[in-house]
Amino acid sequence: MSKTFKTFVNNVFDFEIKDKDILNLDALQISESKFHILEQNKSYKAEITKADFNKKSYEVKVNNNTYDISILDNLDTLIKDMGFTIGTTKHVDSIKAPMPGLILEINVNVGEEVKEDTSLLILEAMKMENIITSPRDGIIKSISVSMGDAVDKNQLLIEFDA
Repeated sequence: MSKTFKTFVNNVFDFEIKDKDILNLDALQISESKFHILEQNKSYKAEITKADFNKKSYEVKVNNNTYDISILDNLDTLIKDMGFTIGTTKHVDSIKAPMPGLILEINVNVGEEVKEDTSLLILEAMKMENIITSPRDGIIKSISVSMGDAVDKNQLLIEFDA
């Protein structure tokens, strides 16, 4: 069965590439990110300058022109057509203590908007300070602990608004 990839370039052009087209491509890999390509007797130098495999997006430089490229396979297209999105914000509603410990510091307040990887609090466990960061963008709904509280493993610390 043939695979088809939907390709978007600079959010302007879109086209489909079949796996047989990829197999027939006359490309020579020069280094980990650089390629030499022959297409219809024309020579191209290509380099992948940025790659985000989770979002399936790439920045590719071809003969000194830079292109932003997104590639979706059949499953990605089906998920998108069903109204779901790929690689969006994680749906984590609460933060629980990963281990027993002592709350040393709380860096957020109820109602505060936080970004992913924002430091929420510091939990001391086994004489080590563990910074608990936000797993997603969101708004703090409640904080169930105070500075100086001893907490058990899996005890609720912070809740996010849905």
